[in-house]
Amino acid sequence: MNPVPPALSHEARSVVLARRVLRIEAAAVAALAERLDADFERAVQLILQRHGRVIVTGIGKSGHIARKLAATLASTGTPAYFVHAAEAAHGDLGMITAEDVVIALSNSGASEELLTIVPLVKRQGAKLISMTGKPDSPLAREADVHLDAAVSEEACPLNLAPTASTTAALALGDALAVALLDARGFGADDFARSHPGGSLGRRLLTHVSDVMRGADRVPQVPETVPMTSALLEMTRGGMGMTAVVDARGAPIGIFTDGDLRRALEGGCDARTATLAEVMTRAPRSIHPDALAVEAAEIMERLRISQLLVVGADGTLAGALTTHDLMLAKVI
Repeated sequence: MNPVPPALSHEARSVVLARRVLRIEAAAVAALAERLDADFERAVQLILQRHGRVIVTGIGKSGHIARKLAATLASTGTPAYFVHAAEAAHGDLGMITAEDVVIALSNSGASEELLTIVPLVKRQGAKLISMTGKPDSPLAREADVHLDAAVSEEACPLNLAPTASTTAALALGDALAVALLDARGFGADDFARSHPGGSLGRRLLTHVSDVMRGADRVPQVPETVPMTSALLEMTRGGMGMTAVVDARGAPIGIFTDGDLRRALEGGCDARTATLAEVMTRAPRSIHPDALAVEAAEIMERLRISQLLVVGADGTLAGALTTHDLMLAKVI
């Protein structure tokens, strides 16, 4: 790719250089997609067929990418951990068993630290997948499966610093992790169980039943009562609304602060009006087993602050408000 013209101002030169870097790295990743072949599927099957763990190793910048790949694999259903190539030669190799698969990353495929441990990995009976930029390198030749992560050039103007090559290795590692995720049938619930401490885990593990207020705590009235009685019930419940239920306890409507404002703006006489005249019929509801994030999506889309919860028998099971979702840190 053409170098940056030297006559540009410092600011313009920085932008041009940054665009050049991004284009080179994007082209490197796109080229990987075209080169994927049966070796990639062989790598996936090799990992799926083993009963141990995946050990990812590397040195230098490739070591940083290897550490990230191990973390991605572990969080998406493939038990994995990172072993530093230099430390492996000084005792950490004892963590590798015959049922494991070792993924070794090296752009040159000739890193001395990796080549030192390859014979020992094989002696242990573990399988070896290499990810290098040189298919004819010693590491590639010794591997059971080789993944080609070669790039035509680095994004560094000197064509020296690992830039496009590490981006390519990172993307190829992600592709491997996602292919394994799909093959294992790893779903959103599985992902949430491996991320329980963050907001993502809360969003995926929290159900409506976990945050809703039960039916005994939800204000509710029949539609035959006067509007004033509905206001008193709404005030008692502290939810800014009251459910309107039939004799069986099934919700047939809802009366909210918004309904009250609209009724008064329309000239309604609160002293004589009946609830049936001002309530919202056929209100939107959700099942207790639904994810709380689904309730948040409905409320945001419809611009409502309360949502009724209806059980499988059609009766009122509870209700929740945006405040309840905020307290549960779902939103």
